[in-house]
Amino acid sequence: MSNDMDFDAESQITLTRKIEANVSDVFSAWTDPALIEQWQVDEAEFDAFEGGQYRFVTFGQDDDEPDHEVTGEILTFVEDQKLVMSWVHKDEEEELIFVIDVTFQAIDKDSMQLTLIERGLPHADAQTRIFSMEAWDAALEQLADLME
Repeated sequence: MSNDMDFDAESQITLTRKIEANVSDVFSAWTDPALIEQWQVDEAEFDAFEGGQYRFVTFGQDDDEPDHEVTGEILTFVEDQKLVMSWVHKDEEEELIFVIDVTFQAIDKDSMQLTLIERGLPHADAQTRIFSMEAWDAALEQLADLME
């Protein structure tokens, strides 16, 4: 498993990871709510088609209230190849809007390369870019652990 992180521009981050798993299985882990709940969030709803909606919820440790909730639309859906989603996170102070672009590339039948690009105005601030990079890196590590 390899892991690369880049600052592409002030409003964008890119992460690339090789995962020792079939590309179809990894794509399913991004689009099947039961699998999403095994590596990314506590509750997932996901309409696996272009124009579909999704909702991801993570709960705090001692609370039944959502700690983190993200919603959005599936902008591009090309099975086993590409997934582009609007990514809207609301908290008490503001609404952060990103576009998440995930590319799935088969290397062979048992390995693939995933490239995740996150774009959004909040990344004009270095602290939010670093937080997003660390959060996505940890999530992709959990995905790789699940798949491998």
